[in-house]
Amino acid sequence: MKLTSINIGQERSQQNGNRIEITGIYKLPIQGPAQVMTLGIKGDFIASEKDHGGPDQAVYVYGGEDYAWWSHEFGKEIGPGTFGDNLTVSELESSKFNIGDYLHIGEVTLQVTAPRIPCATFAARMGDPLFVKRFRKAERPGLYCRVIREGTVEADHDVMIETYQGETIPAIDLFRDYYRRNKKEETLRNFLRAPIAIRARQDVENDLQKILTQNSVL
Repeated sequence: MKLTSINIGQERSQQNGNRIEITGIYKLPIQGPAQVMTLGIKGDFIASEKDHGGPDQAVYVYGGEDYAWWSHEFGKEIGPGTFGDNLTVSELESSKFNIGDYLHIGEVTLQVTAPRIPCATFAARMGDPLFVKRFRKAERPGLYCRVIREGTVEADHDVMIETYQGETIPAIDLFRDYYRRNKKEETLRNFLRAPIAIRARQDVENDLQKILTQNSVL
């Protein structure tokens, strides 16, 4: 695998329904090296720190295989950064990764923490109000990562994958379960044993608490 592109977002406004919002989802490829730090790639704009960024979702990675699928789906070429990815990696297919897996790129080591859950901002960027549903159905969510080792990356660097050896789950299982109405206690407890992102962990803990509360009432 190779790092195909490094993509940086600048502050930008867009129409989202009946309101104007500020977003960093419009990311464009850059030339030359980029510095990857604990909180993300230097110069990348994060609009909503409540929902995006942070140490557990510092870098968003999308795969060349996934982009190829979408290009076929759209009937036109979909370029790096279109989905708001910071790093585009050739041959990568996000649904095949587990939470905790490592990506070694140049000096940098990333660890997979969560799949991307699409939102209205993403749909507005794509100009398709139904895109959230399309993205869910495609099951090609991309990978949020925490930065284990900071450093510099540059397009064409080799990307090496290291399988996580601890307790884990497939990233796609976390993605699918997000949309399930009837969640299972055992599944949620399995999620919590994996090194998932803090936002995902909070969601899972809330879902688990609801189940435990319901069970105590019964």
